[in-house]
Amino acid sequence: MCSVRIDEEVVVAGGTRRVAVVGAGMVGLSTAWFLRERGVEVTVLDRKGVGAGASWGNAGWLTPAIATPLPEPAVLRYGVRAVLSASSPVYVPPTLDPRLARFVAGFVRHSTDSRWEKAMQALLPVNDQALTAFEHLAAHGVDARVREAEPFLAAYERAGDVQVLLDEFESIEKAGGTVEHELIGGAEARRREPAISDVVQAAVVIHGQRYLRPVEYVESLAGAVRQQGTEILEGADVLGVEDLGSAGVRLATTGAGAGTYDAVVVATGAWLGDLVDDFGVRHVVQAGRGYSFSVATEQMPAGPLYFPAARVALTPLGDRLRVAGMMEFRRADAALDPRRIRAIVEAARPLLRGADLDDRQDEWVGSRPVTADGLPLIGRTESERVFVAGGHGMWGITLGPITGRLLAEQVTTGEVPAELTPFDPLRRLRWAPSRLSAARARPITP
Repeated sequence: MCSVRIDEEVVVAGGTRRVAVVGAGMVGLSTAWFLRERGVEVTVLDRKGVGAGASWGNAGWLTPAIATPLPEPAVLRYGVRAVLSASSPVYVPPTLDPRLARFVAGFVRHSTDSRWEKAMQALLPVNDQALTAFEHLAAHGVDARVREAEPFLAAYERAGDVQVLLDEFESIEKAGGTVEHELIGGAEARRREPAISDVVQAAVVIHGQRYLRPVEYVESLAGAVRQQGTEILEGADVLGVEDLGSAGVRLATTGAGAGTYDAVVVATGAWLGDLVDDFGVRHVVQAGRGYSFSVATEQMPAGPLYFPAARVALTPLGDRLRVAGMMEFRRADAALDPRRIRAIVEAARPLLRGADLDDRQDEWVGSRPVTADGLPLIGRTESERVFVAGGHGMWGITLGPITGRLLAEQVTTGEVPAELTPFDPLRRLRWAPSRLSAARARPITP
């Protein structure tokens, strides 16, 4: 592992020299890494262990070109009957949970063209810098491989369905983004990727994206964090955060790590609200649960595959193919629902060649942290000593490092980077897309 540069000359705002980061997933570890690079003494605490949450079983895609707000007009087209079906790609089980009802109402309210475009404009500056942040980590201590996603195919059983994705690309471009892509027929798709079956009629090739092996990468990031001198305390469940004013912030835990720090960053994914509700963060973070498993295949795909109509993602991970999908709005700690696994299997079966979908391993459900407006919560709360980083939805892996870099800048300087303005956890700051245009060209150096 290469050496890690620590910049001890950075002036830290308000005497913030000791920071606790709660959560050892991609977002928390990235934040810890960039804080330490800026000369801050950091302790990471996690109730389970490194990458034990949504970072473990996801598809591992690094696809900033298509990192879009989850509330979208297409959600409204599903209709109530569709989302109540356990086989639907987006599933809301019947419930009397008022918190979930509040989230769903907000989600539907934001699923309009105008709100989607505004949210997309907010994401573009961080999307633009996402891959550069990974390159920075690779140059300074994270040795896990990030792979080129070539080819990266989105395949369709019905040729006419491809227009939905092309319309989405057009919307991204209308918001100011770009998606380098090409439309090909089924025969050409099979020539480029023989793992696709004969039923595929059309595909879109998306260029310039990457992917990784999530467990391998997060463990490598944790190793780099430790090499910086940061302690990662596993099995340390943080029970509460108390703002002591000028004396700092006190954490109560079930294990090690209890005590007083100058500041705390809460990066606990779908459990974010449990610790920060008292600090003015009223925006509901709902568990958007995704499912995955791995299978053997006669011919491993050369790169990631996506079946958009079924919302199924496939990633080659070593000698097995990871199959992931679904968005299930349910309690984060609910048990795995076998019906959701079966729904993924039946959706993927006709589209794949040579994959043994009945010989599954690593069946998993994990809770992505989803917000009603589709934007993450990154920044300071009502307390100048309590910060949050979460609510990335499906894009926590893609946006984890750039989130850590920008939040470390805010914690250490006291200034809010322009890119973070629309992600204010209190949703109190007004912003306009024009304010963000200059931020899209900012360098990654701390």
